[in-house]
Formats: sequence, C-alpha cells, structure tokens
Amino acid sequence: MARAIWTGVITFGLVSVPVALFTATEDHTVHFHQLQRDTADRVRNRRVNERTGDEVSSRDIVKGYELDQGDYVVVEPDELDSIAPGRSRTVDITDFVDLADIEPVYFDRTYYVAPRGEEYGKVYELLRAALAGTGKAGIATVVMRNKQYLTALRAEADHLVMQTLHWADEVRDPARELPGLPAERAGRGKELDMAVRLIDAMSGPWEPERYHDTYRDRVRELVRDKAAGREIATAQEPPRATDVVDLMALLESSLDQAGGTGGEGRAGQRGEDAGRAKKPGRGTGRTAERGKGGSPGHGRGERPRGGREGAEGKDELHRLTKAELYRRATEQAVPGRSQMTREELIDALTGPERRRRGRGRARSAA
Repeated sequence: MARAIWTGVITFGLVSVPVALFTATEDHTVHFHQLQRDTADRVRNRRVNERTGDEVSSRDIVKGYELDQGDYVVVEPDELDSIAPGRSRTVDITDFVDLADIEPVYFDRTYYVAPRGEEYGKVYELLRAALAGTGKAGIATVVMRNKQYLTALRAEADHLVMQTLHWADEVRDPARELPGLPAERAGRGKELDMAVRLIDAMSGPWEPERYHDTYRDRVRELVRDKAAGREIATAQEPPRATDVVDLMALLESSLDQAGGTGGEGRAGQRGEDAGRAKKPGRGTGRTAERGKGGSPGHGRGERPRGGREGAEGKDELHRLTKAELYRRATEQAVPGRSQMTREELIDALTGPERRRRGRGRARSAA
C-alpha cells in the first residue's frame, strides 16, 4: 500500500475533513549511471570552486542572487528558513470555479486524496459528490516541503484528486513566445471539411491502457541487444513536412486509410471493441453497450429503431467503413454527421424517417 506524502485538513466554509495525499503517478524511466569511457569507473558530480578547482563542503555553501555580473547578494540558509511558509496542515478552499475553465497548461502534478479514517468518510464523500454534481474545482493553497502551491481539488468517480497548478506568472503567453503563428483563422473549405472528417474517422473513446512508452521499450531493447552482442537497429527518419500543394491529396489518402479496406479503421474498430477492452465500471454506458455488438440502448434490452427492417438495414451498414457511412450520411443530409461516431451514423441512417425518404426516392426513380 502506498504511503501518504502529506496529511492535513481540507476546509470549505466551516466544514473540515482530515485527509492524506498520495502520489498518483510513478516514474518508469530507464536510468543510467555515468561511466568514464572504456572503464567501469563511476563518474560523480562534485561541488567545486570554479576559481580554485577545490571541492567545497555543503556547510560552506551559501546562496547568491546576482544583481549584476559578478555582484551578488548573499543569503544564508537560515534567512530563507525564517521567511519560509512553514509546514501548513490546512488546505483552505477559498473559491470554487468551473473545472472546464482551468486551462490544461496550468496543471502540474496530480495527487490522490483519501480520508484519514473511516469516521471521516461521510464528510469526504459529501465534498466529492458536491464537486462532481456541480462540475466545480475547489481552489486552495497548500504548503509542502517548504514550498507553497496553488491547487485545484476535483472529483473523480469515487475519490478526490488534488492537482498542483502553475502560478499565473509562470505560464508563458503563446502570442508573445511563439514565432510564425498563422495570422488568420481557417475558414470553411474542402480542406477543412476533409480534416474534420479525418479527425472524426480516427476518433474513439479515451483508453489510456492502449498507449505505452515505445521509446522506453527501445532503450531496454538496446541494452539487451548490446549485452548480447546483437546488431543495433537504427531509428527511421521523420516524415517530411507536408507541401501545401499536396495537402488535399494527402488528406484524402489519410481518410481512406482511416476507414480503409484492411478492416474497419481505427475508429470503427475501437467503437465495436471498446466494451470488450474496457475494464468494468470505466467509460460511458454508450461505449460499453456498443462493445456488445449493438447500437446505444441494445444492452438494456431495447429494440432497434424500426423493428425488423431497421435490424436488416443495420446489418448492411455494419459492413461499411466509417468513410462510406459518412458519404451516405452526406447524401442524405444527416445533420451533425461530422460529429457522430460510427454507431451513431448507423443509427441515423436507419431511423424511420430516413427509411421513408429512401422508399420515396425509390418510388420516384421507378
């Protein structure tokens, strides 16, 4: 079981709940020692006086703030300790804000928050449920390891999460920092429509377990290969930048590939397999029900819209790629089609109103 890195009390208004903080993530980076080439001798960092070359003991080191080149204000460690915020044991929520209003760039580290005893569970759950129901985050400051942090307290399905935030003056303004940003926004056009369709075709549910650190795997493979005396594989060259002249053709090829002939494409496959791949209790009901092989609602025993005829139509549509479904939806002017998943496109194309229109067109053609 993980050990708490901090214990204290969360307060909101006159209500307080004792809690403990636990780190939410762990580092799996492959670490190396530094060695002198052609030896097994470790190389270590030492604190050295750059003028004399002599090693300096930590007790003889003070901090210096450079005012001008070579001109320092010297600060002793105990002087910093005297103005440090100390070891606070209180997370005092001063404001509640919409969680969606906090830009992702402000988030730093994530901690799990647990009640510090079963007797505090009711108040803890009350705060969690209130935050979940309102979509709010509690903003507070907390002191850990002699440093003050701005934090956001938010709710997950069954626990609270505290995220440290960057202070406003630590976040850079992209308008000032980034060179070469486009001066104009992309308007409507074939290229934008194709790009939206490509994103839609490649969309699926968020399943973090699908992704892993391939670079870390390659580093470990490199170590194993070198230890066994095997030949080392070299990395592939990065793709060249897209030429504006080729943009439309590349978008069309990408869209064909996303819904392509080798299968249902990434989006279609994820949409159908999501329920089987997901762990119990994760994701939305709609995703889980799609994984059972039907459209939203089938997992609850509801009949597909349109009865037997609708079921037969869906069987036919299930054999189409998402790109083909999108083309049919475009021909039938299905509203909101660019935002629909593969299963939602099938539902929209087999609804009663669509079938009536299809039969009307068939009679006109006859």
